[in-house]
Amino acid sequence: MGETGLAATKTRATRRDVLRVASGIAGAAAVVGAVGAAAYMVPWLGDTAPPPAPPAAGTVDVDLAPLRAGQQVMVFWRSLPVFVVHRGAQALAMLRDPDLLGQLADPASEQLQQPPYARNPERSIKPEFAVLVGICTHMGCTPTFYPLPHASDPAPDWPGGYLCPCHGSRYDLAGRVFKDVPAPYNLPVPPYRFVGDTTIRIGENPGNAKFDFNAILQI
Repeated sequence: MGETGLAATKTRATRRDVLRVASGIAGAAAVVGAVGAAAYMVPWLGDTAPPPAPPAAGTVDVDLAPLRAGQQVMVFWRSLPVFVVHRGAQALAMLRDPDLLGQLADPASEQLQQPPYARNPERSIKPEFAVLVGICTHMGCTPTFYPLPHASDPAPDWPGGYLCPCHGSRYDLAGRVFKDVPAPYNLPVPPYRFVGDTTIRIGENPGNAKFDFNAILQI
């Protein structure tokens, strides 16, 4: 998507800086905090270790410690919704299942929709934590989180992942798009890095890595 398309996507996205924790049922979300975009999105828990240095302008810090396996938190970065998901052992095994891989349009993440350090089966730095821009690559809707496998809900033989409520595009728990759906690309992975064992900073690349989010194919 060019600069014009990206600007349009940003306009559609809300500018409220909120945090939502979603459990395993569709659409279940609770707003648990609201702070400025450059402030901590989750309060630092515990008093045994200090928080990392405050994030720079244009970045968002997320504390992963409160997230249990199967939970998702949504924050806003550059006015875009970003999903941060804690994936358990069963979910990680599913991401490598041959039956699932055969249903995906880009299982190896060959299209430029993620940084090079996230081009792996989990599309993440640490396998258990996914960081995904929560905008369907079809027409910009926000996909709904359905993390648990199910025989029929929200779709037959559901492996866990995301379903777009607008036109039915489906993504797995790594944000990889299924074949034969309207969305053409995987969900984007934004630049991010770990600034502590359980804290990520969205908007910065790790170490000497270079990745320009504007270079992705489509939001």
